[in-house]
Amino acid sequence: MASHGLDYDGCNFFRQRLVLSTLSGKRVKIKNIRSRDDNPGLRDFEASFIRLLDKVTNGSRIEINQTGTVLFYQPGLLNGGSVEHDCNPQRSIGYYLEALLMLAPFMKNSLKATLKGVTNDPVDPTVDLLKSTALPLMKKFGIDGEGFDLKVVKRGMAPGGGGEVLFTCPVRRTIRPVQLTDPGKIKRIRGVAISVYICMCMSFNRIHRKILSFGLTLVAETLSGSFFSAEMSSTPQGQGDPILPEDLGRNCAKLLLEEIHRGGCVDSPNQSLALLLMTLGQQDVSKVLLGPLSPYTIEFLRHIRDFFQIMFKIEVQKPLEDERKGGDKVLMTCVGVGYSNINKTLK
Repeated sequence: MASHGLDYDGCNFFRQRLVLSTLSGKRVKIKNIRSRDDNPGLRDFEASFIRLLDKVTNGSRIEINQTGTVLFYQPGLLNGGSVEHDCNPQRSIGYYLEALLMLAPFMKNSLKATLKGVTNDPVDPTVDLLKSTALPLMKKFGIDGEGFDLKVVKRGMAPGGGGEVLFTCPVRRTIRPVQLTDPGKIKRIRGVAISVYICMCMSFNRIHRKILSFGLTLVAETLSGSFFSAEMSSTPQGQGDPILPEDLGRNCAKLLLEEIHRGGCVDSPNQSLALLLMTLGQQDVSKVLLGPLSPYTIEFLRHIRDFFQIMFKIEVQKPLEDERKGGDKVLMTCVGVGYSNINKTLK
């Protein structure tokens, strides 16, 4: 691919730009990163993300100015292999894992990544949500195999962290085009509830515990294999308003119903992953029905146009009055760029 560079301003959509730069081979320069902030420059979690990219690539060139307000990134080849990374606890492991899901299939060697840090927080997708929704979506594009797994070794909550996640992914030379246009009816709803306790004291041979943090992930599966998800986590102690577990559960259930109402074949957190895999697919037509596009997804489409010169055909589909199928849907259509994994080892 062409290696001419792209320039951007500001810290928004930081991961999008670096992930697409790595896949396209185009260098990127990001200027004015919080230049007017009282604390200008890159945050610790962004620096940690850059270090992770450096670990999974070979030959990347990264330059940051003294104040951290300008970043130059020349991507190297995606190498993969065994990687260990301590994720900055300002963001959860999900922040880093979302990027690895996009990069892992296109590496030279199968990825075995051990990520340590916060597994559940109120900001980023949890490992449970990504395992229940992102992995099945990737399988529809032909990314599958015995070595494709996401496992929580141990939990870790903000602000201390201490969690550990193991992500393994095989490499693929090409991505299969898809036709995901019928979400189907809901057939089951499953969930994962987590809570972390701290032992306060022992008296009369009894352990007194206090709940430190808790969260809930809900996933609805349809007859055609689509997934809708919602999740909530309590805020770390001393941050934000406290919430009762029963209120959190009720609010999370409402979020799931809203996600089902939005509909489509891919839920909101995974829209950008689906669009990326459509873009990188073989030179054939892919169609995916989505719910209303999130602001993050809209910006991702702009970046796909910048890095791969791909524009999607967007058709709004309104449900008929006698159909009770939620809100407006968007049918996304594109012809893949025919991306071939040049990093994959020949055997």
